Amino acid sequence: MVASETYAEFLREQLAPLGRVTLRGMFGKTGVFCDGVMLGVVTENTLYFRVDDENREAFREAEAFPPLNYAKKGQIIDLAFWRVPERLFDEPDELIVWARAALAAAHRVAAKRPAPKKPNASRQHKRA
Repeated sequence: MVASETYAEFLREQLAPLGRVTLRGMFGKTGVFCDGVMLGVVTENTLYFRVDDENREAFREAEAFPPLNYAKKGQIIDLAFWRVPERLFDEPDELIVWARAALAAAHRVAAKRPAPKKPNASRQHKRA
């Protein structure tokens, strides 16, 4: 379920110190982006932040909740997004600390992805 417009606006306000925050529907959920990099996901008006090996310890509190997941061929697949503790919405400075850690993880993940393929110039045909 995608984020409601009210929740989306609330998140844009809360995360504004990070930079240009946008939300976009993806696979029945809502991706949370900062300057084009996805740092979080919203489902059922619940925010999940990107987790990797470098920020996992800082997000230890979030382990109390199941990670974002989906079912595939009868199995539950956990994603690298952990639920943001509700208390952080009452502590905006700490929420931004978590958001910056999630954004850093998102940048690390993006850096590991192969670059998009560029068109091969030798395949382009010239007209006579």
